[in-house]
Amino acid sequence: MAIYVLLSKLTPEGAQTLHSDPARTGEVNTEIREASGCKVLQQFATLGEYDFVSIVEAPDNKAIAHMSIDLAARGTVSITTLPAISIGELMEGLQDGHDLA
Repeated sequence: MAIYVLLSKLTPEGAQTLHSDPARTGEVNTEIREASGCKVLQQFATLGEYDFVSIVEAPDNKAIAHMSIDLAARGTVSITTLPAISIGELMEGLQDGHDLA
């Protein structure tokens, strides 16, 4: 399973929904798991440019792209999706001599 970082920004409608139903975040996480096979591992509310940072595990790029589009299509949130690797995986790649040049 691959790891992704999702940076989410609520739309005015999304903020209104969350304000009136705070449990909605957990419900959406369940919907994500059931619909796409992606699993929210951690989620943080943030101040600044983004409202939430979520760490998501997904089977592949196709699954996370589908999930991101499904969420954005609701009109309650805009999402930036970033693939991520662990520091351990990065160190392995550096030690194996993989060079980008």
